[in-house]
Amino acid sequence: MNPAQDTDIAPVPAPAGAAGPENPLAALRSEIDAIDDALHELLMRRADVVARLAASRVKASTSPLRPGREAQILRRLLARHAGPLPEQALVRLWREILSISSAMQGPFSVAVFTQGADQARLARQHFGSLTPVRSHPTPARALAAVVAGEAQVAVLPLPQEAEPAEAAWWTGLDSPRLQVVARLPFWSPGPEPTAEALVVAVGAPDPSGADRSLLRIEMRSDLGTGGGRARLLADLAAAGLPPRQLLLHRGDGVLLALAELDGVVTPEDPRLKTLPVDRALPLGFYAVPQRGE
Repeated sequence: MNPAQDTDIAPVPAPAGAAGPENPLAALRSEIDAIDDALHELLMRRADVVARLAASRVKASTSPLRPGREAQILRRLLARHAGPLPEQALVRLWREILSISSAMQGPFSVAVFTQGADQARLARQHFGSLTPVRSHPTPARALAAVVAGEAQVAVLPLPQEAEPAEAAWWTGLDSPRLQVVARLPFWSPGPEPTAEALVVAVGAPDPSGADRSLLRIEMRSDLGTGGGRARLLADLAAAGLPPRQLLLHRGDGVLLALAELDGVVTPEDPRLKTLPVDRALPLGFYAVPQRGE
């Protein structure tokens, strides 16, 4: 061999997949692997913190369900979010993380109304793919499962005007023992979700800082068609509780109304005492959902 040609020997090619300037794809994959490892470390750290929190709550005997706190977390993340990752994906990821955190702190399952396929789907999306979801033939049976401790929450259809008595579950809700604690979905890409539901649990919800309340009103007089609604709208406005929505349900000589109100309204709210009605009972409150354009 001619020694002058030794320097012309081609370099040994790098192994396939090796990172380096000659293989940008491998470099990007290596970066993704490092990010995955970092994410995993943070998830394990988060789980450790949740485990310590669960241990502290055993002594306090408090529920791990904190829908207001969860809403605050999602609002904060959505406000700082940027880049190509869709907001829908961000919300789904954190709903799984939050749901697993709740399950780590105690048994957690969901009761849904059998005929409400939308409720089962919304329950899965909100409470996570690993959370047990059990169907019941009526809204009343789903609520009974919560009372009996067979489920921690019930996901029920959003109340509608002129719905049949058996569907109007809110008319017999055992408040303050059972209360509405969330509205689903919390996030949707458009202003009008294809389906909505309410979540009912034992005990009062925690405020999120931007909430709406539900108030059940009972009247045994002025039941004329149209008159009851007009009177209620005027009375609520005069009490400083103008409703965003007002649904009516008539039956057995009683006019029942469901008012959606801004803010947190509790049984101790002094404005309730000024209402000229037979009974005004708060049914809970929920974080204002995030809606797209």
